[in-house]
Amino acid sequence: MRFPATLACLLLLPAALAAQDTVQHLTLDDAIRLALASNLSIKVDAYSRSIARANLLSAYGAFDPSLNFTRSHSEEYSPSLASADNGFLPPSILVQTDYYGLSLSGTLPWGTMYSLGGTSQNQRGTYNGFTNNFLTTGGLSITQPLLRGFGFGANLLGVRIAKANRAISDWQYRQTIIDTVTQVVVAYSNLVFAHASLRTAQLSRQLAAGLVAENEKRFKVGSMSENDVTSARAQMALREEGIVSAEQLVRDNDNQLRLLFGESAFSNDGPLLAVDPPPPPEVDVQPAADLQKAYRLRPDYQQARLSLNKDRYNVASARNQLLPQVNFVGSYGYTGLDQSFAVSRRMVANQDNRAYSAGLEVSVPLTFAAGRGQARAARLQLRKDETSLHLMEENIALSVAKAVGQVGTTQKRVTAAKAARDLNDQLLQAELKRLRAGTGSTFSVLYQQTQLIQADVQYAQALADQRSAVAYYEHEIGTTLDDYHLTLTDK
Repeated sequence: MRFPATLACLLLLPAALAAQDTVQHLTLDDAIRLALASNLSIKVDAYSRSIARANLLSAYGAFDPSLNFTRSHSEEYSPSLASADNGFLPPSILVQTDYYGLSLSGTLPWGTMYSLGGTSQNQRGTYNGFTNNFLTTGGLSITQPLLRGFGFGANLLGVRIAKANRAISDWQYRQTIIDTVTQVVVAYSNLVFAHASLRTAQLSRQLAAGLVAENEKRFKVGSMSENDVTSARAQMALREEGIVSAEQLVRDNDNQLRLLFGESAFSNDGPLLAVDPPPPPEVDVQPAADLQKAYRLRPDYQQARLSLNKDRYNVASARNQLLPQVNFVGSYGYTGLDQSFAVSRRMVANQDNRAYSAGLEVSVPLTFAAGRGQARAARLQLRKDETSLHLMEENIALSVAKAVGQVGTTQKRVTAAKAARDLNDQLLQAELKRLRAGTGSTFSVLYQQTQLIQADVQYAQALADQRSAVAYYEHEIGTTLDDYHLTLTDK
C-alpha cells in the first residue's frame, strides 16, 4: 500500500538513518519518506522557491510609494565690479536660500508618476535687508506617458516575469521531488534485487555443498567416482566466489540508496538496510490519455510553457519601447507668499492663490536602432522557444510511448522468468532423483543447479526491472506525486 502524506510533514521528519548501529528494516514507503526529509537536492530547490517569492515581492515593491523629505541651505555671493564710467564700486550682493520639501511620490501600474506634497523656500539677502520671504506651495504633480511607457504591459513587465519565475520554481521543485521519488524506487528495487542475488548465491553454494556431501558418501561406498566428488567441490568453490560478488553488489546498492537519504559517509562494513520486496505494481496503461496527462502534469513541459509567457511579455514590452516618448505633465495646487512661514502656509491651506500647469514632453529617437534591435531579438526568442516547445512535445510523446512499452515488456519478462524458474526447479528435482537412483550424473545435477540459479536471478532482475519501469512510466507522465499521495504545500 502506498502512503498518504504531505511534504510539509515529511520535511519535518528526522533523518532516521543519520546514525545507525543496527540493521535498519526499511520498506519502500519508509525509504521515500527519508529521502523527502533529507535529500539535499530537494533542500536546494526549496531555497530556489523562496528566492523566487522574494524576487516577486521586490518586483511589487517598484510601485510602493515613498515619503521624501528635503532640506537644503545655499548662499550665493556676487562680488562688486568697478564701474568704468565713474569708478563707483556697488556693494556686494549676498543671497541666502533655505528650502524645505515634503512629498509622497510613486509610480502607478499604468505608468503614472505622481508627487503629492509641498515645498517652502525662504530667500533673503542684502537686497532686502535679510528679511524673510517664504514662498510656500502645496499640491499634486503628475507625469503620464501617453505612448512609450503607457499601460500595464509596459509597467508590469517585472511583476509578470517574477510571477512566471515563481511558478517555474514551483514546477522545478515538483520536478526534483518526482526525480527523487523515482530514484528512490529504482534504488530500492535494485537493492531488493541485490539481496535476492545474494540469497540465490548462498543457496547455490548450499546446493553444491549438499551435492558434495552426497557424492562423498557414494564415493565411500564405491558407487561414485572420485572425479564426481572433485567436480562437485570445484563447483562449490566457484559459487563461493559468486557470494563475494553478490555481497559487493548489495553494498554498492545499499550506499546508493543511502546517498538519496542525504548521507555523506559510506562504509563497506557497516550495517545493511534490510528491505522488503514490494508487491508487483499494477498499472492501467492508456497511451492516448497518458500522453495528454503528461502534457498537463510534467513539470518540464509546464516550465517551457511559462517561459513562453515570459517571451510574450518581453515582446509586448519591446514593442512599446519602439514608440516615441510623449508625456503629459501637469500640476495643480496653491501658493502662499509672506514674511512669516505660518502665514504663507495658511494661505496654501486656505487655497488663497491657485496655481496649475499643463503641457507635453516629446522625445523621438532619430533611428530607433536600440528599440528595433530589442524588439527583433524578443520576437526571435519567442519563435525559438515555441519551436523548442514543439520539439519537447515530440520527445515527450516518444518517451511516454517508450515507457508504456517498457511496462508491457517487463510484465511479460516477469511471467516468462517465473515460469522458467519453476520449470528449472522441477528439472533439478528430477535430476537429483535420477542421480540417487544411479541413472543420473553429477554433471547433469550441477548443470541443472546452474540453470536454476540463473533462472532465479533472472526472475529477481525482471521483478526489479518491472518496478523500475513503472517508476519511470509514472515519471514520464508526471503522476509520481499523485500515485504516492504526496501533496506540495505552498511556502
